[in-house]
Amino acid sequence: MKIHQTTYTVEDLLPYIDWNYFFHAWGITHKNTATDAAIQLKAEAIETLKKSGNEYKINTLFGLFDTHVSDDDIIINNRRLPLLRQQHARSDKPNICLSDFINPQGDKIGLFATAIEKTSKKETNKKDPYHALLIQTLSDRLAEAAATLLHLKVRTQSELWGYAPEEHLSIEELHREAYQGIRPAVGYPSLPDQSIIFIIDKLLGLKQIGITLTSTGAMYPHAAVCGLMLSHPAAHYFQIGKISDEQIESYSRRRGIPKEEIRKFLIKNI
Repeated sequence: MKIHQTTYTVEDLLPYIDWNYFFHAWGITHKNTATDAAIQLKAEAIETLKKSGNEYKINTLFGLFDTHVSDDDIIINNRRLPLLRQQHARSDKPNICLSDFINPQGDKIGLFATAIEKTSKKETNKKDPYHALLIQTLSDRLAEAAATLLHLKVRTQSELWGYAPEEHLSIEELHREAYQGIRPAVGYPSLPDQSIIFIIDKLLGLKQIGITLTSTGAMYPHAAVCGLMLSHPAAHYFQIGKISDEQIESYSRRRGIPKEEIRKFLIKNI
């Protein structure tokens, strides 16, 4: 196992920004992205990025690990990564868990993180809330764009993983997630327990790219992403949804955290 660290520039990532999520952060719906206001906002955003020069760099970490499954959990380097299973699937669909996309007998799993690093001491003008919000939303998009580019390299390059070496997708197809596998981030609907990030930190070493964690598992800098990469062809995103007291008790036991604390991390699922 080897941890790979890469640094990208704003110029590297500009083509990989998903502007739909940028507009969403500004409260602009998909049907309004062609309005004059939306077009002007995007133009100002691109100009801001181009002017930033070397003011920001985006650091990434990736590690490829051997893994197997125990019950609903993934085991990585003898560490248990507890997961949750759906309890209320619709119609005749099965209740699924991320561990369903791992070969129980042995498989590979990727762990990743991306984070924005400000390389200059230039302060954001706090008296200009518009510009401050623009920088914040662009930073979030750059962290996600770094995950998109990193994931592309992981899928296609053998020195990282290379499980889909023949992939040739357009930027639009990348944003539509038309590739094999998924990269659920901590906090995503299929991986809702933010405290999982402490386990990932022990395996990856998030401080290598400047990420520190609060007592609740929040990341600093805020423009950061951390999660898993799964290669199974059938892997797809889903929502855990509401969970029962019985599952909370089981998860608490597997996680090694008291039920009262687990409830705080899973409040949206209770």
